[in-house]
Amino acid sequence: MDTSVVVPVEAEGFIQSLETFPLKEVGSARWFRQHEYIEKLNMQAILNASAMHDEFVKEFLVSYGKIPVLVHEMILVEMWKHKVFPILCQLQDFNPKNTFHLYMVIHHEATIINLLETIMFHKDSCEAADDSVLDLVDYCHRKLTLLASKATHDQHNLTGKAVVSTIEELQAQNAALEFEISLKAVSVLRYITDHTESISVISRMLCTHNIPCVLVQLIDCCPWSRFREGKVEKYINSRWQKIPVEDRLKITKLDGQVWISLFNLLLREDCQRKYDFNNFNKNQLLKLRGFLTEVLIDQLPNLVELQHYLAHLAVTDPAPPKKELILEQVPEIWNHILRENSGKWKAIAKFQVKETFNPSESDLKLQAQRLAQTYNLDVMESLLPEKPKCGSCGKEAAKRCSRCQGEWYCHRECQVKHWPKHKKACQLITEATEKIQRDLQVNS
Repeated sequence: MDTSVVVPVEAEGFIQSLETFPLKEVGSARWFRQHEYIEKLNMQAILNASAMHDEFVKEFLVSYGKIPVLVHEMILVEMWKHKVFPILCQLQDFNPKNTFHLYMVIHHEATIINLLETIMFHKDSCEAADDSVLDLVDYCHRKLTLLASKATHDQHNLTGKAVVSTIEELQAQNAALEFEISLKAVSVLRYITDHTESISVISRMLCTHNIPCVLVQLIDCCPWSRFREGKVEKYINSRWQKIPVEDRLKITKLDGQVWISLFNLLLREDCQRKYDFNNFNKNQLLKLRGFLTEVLIDQLPNLVELQHYLAHLAVTDPAPPKKELILEQVPEIWNHILRENSGKWKAIAKFQVKETFNPSESDLKLQAQRLAQTYNLDVMESLLPEKPKCGSCGKEAAKRCSRCQGEWYCHRECQVKHWPKHKKACQLITEATEKIQRDLQVNS
């Protein structure tokens, strides 16, 4: 079955309508409509890339010059989460019954970085991003620094609390999402290192942010891998998975992205001319030799060139970078949003409490219905990185429990066999779903 979220004509209309918003309008009805468009475009872009179909979402974003708009909107929500959201959480008169609307704003940043991860794989997308690539480099540096410091792991732990407020729950969801976003930024940065030829972008990565040393720190601390209850777990396909002993040395996609970024930044001639190989930087880079094992090089053969380069670096002192008089571009989006709203954060928070995040029951129902159409069940299933597994035997499954829709089975026999275990959960899920539907009917 050919599953699609939007057809090309519809996608073109959505992309033509994309616009930048002021911080005050984040979460408004007009902003929410654009959020729906971007959600649909993101899902369609993933479907096209997965099936290696005509990537019309990427083509329209490039041809209409809308990638800078996406970068702006992503940084806008990042700024809102840093400056406005903490004030919202502290306001005494703000105790929303439903945080659905707020969560959509928080999730917006994750949607855009996901879309950028899909389209920035292509060189023409990087070129079409134009000056906003500089802002994207700064954004990725902020996220990678958080990741390297493991700040994204310090998520709100709500277990054991008797009563959890809706705001506390939202803060925990925000913290969990920050880790996911930071991992996506690793891939986006790798694609920038693949494609950019801009002196300003290269200088920003090497001289301003010293990205090679940040990447060395990521290799060293490997935040997407952890040791729990005697088992090694790795973050793969958006969830922590236990890794069998025989697969522990197998690199993940994230490992690969970091190594390829380092390869691009250290072995390109224009990068070598720009980078300052002082004692600190040189010692940091030489740490990589301990990680460049035969097992790793078997999986990424290109790294043998990096191994040779580091061996040469260990016994030489590269010349300092030449001081060239050049005009460099600087990123503008973050600073522009900051200047425009400086000193107004509390006023914006109070305005949004009153006007934006206090929707009526009918508004909430309408939003829920619109998003239910966006998150079509067949489409969501086709976006899953792994096929559903049978609840009884663990094999690939194609049939779903018709009552609760929450469990999968490969055959009728497995469903019958599993029923005694599934019965209670099935009843609870069904009752909860029916209650939500009844409440919506009463409120409407």
